[in-house]
Amino acid sequence: MPAGTSESAAGQASRRLFVFSGGFLTETRIRRILTLAGYDVRLGKPAGAGDRIGVWGRSPTAPRGEAVSEWTETPVVRVEDAFLRSVRPGRDGGGPPLGLLIDDLGVHFDSAKTSRLERILATDPLDDGAILARARDGMERLKAAHLSKYNAFDPALPVPEPGYVLVIDQTQGDASIEWGGASASTFREMLVFAQEEHPGARVVIKSHPETAAGKRPGHYTEGHAHGRITLLDAPVSPWRLMEGAVGVYTVSSQLGFEAILAGHRPRVFGQPFYAGWGLTADENPVARRERKLTRAQLFAAAMILAPTWYDPCRDRLCSFEEAVDQLEAEVRAFREDRRGHVAVGMRLWKRPHLQKVFGRERPLVFEEDPGRAVTRARDEGRGLLVWGAAETGPLSTFAGDIALARVEDGFLRSRGLGAELVPPLSLVADPLGLYYDPAGESLLERLVAAGPPPGGERRAERLMARIVRAGLTKYNLEPEALPEFPQGRRILVPGQVEDDASIRLGAGREHTNLALLERVRAENPDAVVIYKPHPDVEAGLRPGAVPRDAAERLADTIVGRVSPATLIEHVDEVWTITSTLGFEALIRGRPVTCLGMPFYAGWGLTRDLFPEPPRRRARPTLAAFVHAALIAYPRYLDPVTGLPCPPEVVVERLARRDLPAGTRANRLLAKLQGIFASYP
Repeated sequence: MPAGTSESAAGQASRRLFVFSGGFLTETRIRRILTLAGYDVRLGKPAGAGDRIGVWGRSPTAPRGEAVSEWTETPVVRVEDAFLRSVRPGRDGGGPPLGLLIDDLGVHFDSAKTSRLERILATDPLDDGAILARARDGMERLKAAHLSKYNAFDPALPVPEPGYVLVIDQTQGDASIEWGGASASTFREMLVFAQEEHPGARVVIKSHPETAAGKRPGHYTEGHAHGRITLLDAPVSPWRLMEGAVGVYTVSSQLGFEAILAGHRPRVFGQPFYAGWGLTADENPVARRERKLTRAQLFAAAMILAPTWYDPCRDRLCSFEEAVDQLEAEVRAFREDRRGHVAVGMRLWKRPHLQKVFGRERPLVFEEDPGRAVTRARDEGRGLLVWGAAETGPLSTFAGDIALARVEDGFLRSRGLGAELVPPLSLVADPLGLYYDPAGESLLERLVAAGPPPGGERRAERLMARIVRAGLTKYNLEPEALPEFPQGRRILVPGQVEDDASIRLGAGREHTNLALLERVRAENPDAVVIYKPHPDVEAGLRPGAVPRDAAERLADTIVGRVSPATLIEHVDEVWTITSTLGFEALIRGRPVTCLGMPFYAGWGLTRDLFPEPPRRRARPTLAAFVHAALIAYPRYLDPVTGLPCPPEVVVERLARRDLPAGTRANRLLAKLQGIFASYP
């Protein structure tokens, strides 16, 4: 079966693929992708007309399969990593690949023979407007998120002052060098050309990540760094490195491909897949490559059409965009957690879940005493995590330059209440402030002001549609039946927990549920007012109950544990202080009036009866705001695989109720919490 897109590979008849390298059997991700792509991976001798032999690129084990192929006259299928792989290189514990290039013609870095990717580049029309639009968005998205094949770098690290010539090193023995018509001497030649063609310019040699990690030697050493030549082995973002370069020189590195995407015309001394299409200056051109392509066409072939991408959370083949969603989630977790954190004052029941979310790279350590937490964070090079608006005493006073982030639940939380100790599927760790405190800037505000990346609004629109279709909200409790409502203009008034931080920090004159109801009734005497108490208050776990006689006097209907999503569909508008239900109403197209200043107010999306902070000047579309609030701001954990994941996975889990059951210990703790909450 020819390699192709993930979508076309799925569902075809299985074909036996005989392998002679243990990696195909022990690397479960690789075997799984091949299986989903229609191959039955097995040992033995091929015998049928449809049988194939699988080898890994041009690896040292490939000759075994090639010999059997020649002996049995069985065609070879070559497998290689796709161009977005993982956080770290495979040799550095990078984990399994996110996608494969499955090639029945050749292998993309072997220029002696046409590969499947080269055939697409040479013969596919590459004129589909939808695919080219996806390609343009994809290029910009990789730049914006600082994503590459390997991603164990820090976009915040400084790069040299602009104006340098960038020379890209590779590891010795890299198959793309030998099979791309180059050798070790080519690297010496390339460095000479870089200096001669840019007299007087600084030359920066970028080491390969595996060389910098001490895994494999490169072609350049410190001995090459003299005069105007420097060796850069710091884990900087390749996209930031491209920004300051006046020229890019490569043999066959993937960074040459990314240089094209960044707007360069790199000088190429080998014969990589991206050379020969009019986008590079080729020292050693491939004669048969005569077609002229645009950057979008090159990207569409290499990233959308040729690879087979895999979604590890949902265990299925997927699109390029879905693969980027997953990689983005994993890379974000690595970059934010790689130095580790000291978590301060976290309740015992939260700790195992916090460990899963923030402790993948370096296990969390927990401290109760703020002073000890600051000392440990400084001594061990960690950051600090604290829950929400909790008082931290000396923590904020003595933290100094130590990174401190405040943790809160995200807006797609769970099936069940936090007060019932149901762990959240999404969390935010905000290094600037609290999203529900309008007195200070938060990361959410900064994300809203910056706007989404290319394609971000369309992604948010799809996400909103899924949420509405599945009837999802923050807590997703088992609903009671919806009562009959009187006819008229219906206003939904969601009750809140009155000691909630969003009330304490974001409320105006009305800061109780009773005051909220009185204001709504006073300004809407003829409306049908529907009051919905907060689930935590109904459960007796938190304060905020309105006396029954007062509630019945002010509201036409009081609803209990009904589905907020269904309820919103039956009302005309929502009035609230700071409830997240107002955000859920916006997603469903209902007008929202805010008496306080919740995170979604002040952006022109709501009617605000509370003065907005002067910082909130941006006027985003609803989709742009949703991208910030549900995609860019929170972090999500897949409850099934335990992997960092995009919000689309969590939406699917919630919709399908594909969630682990709560523990008996947590249910007992919830009951005790409710008992103690009743005491003053």
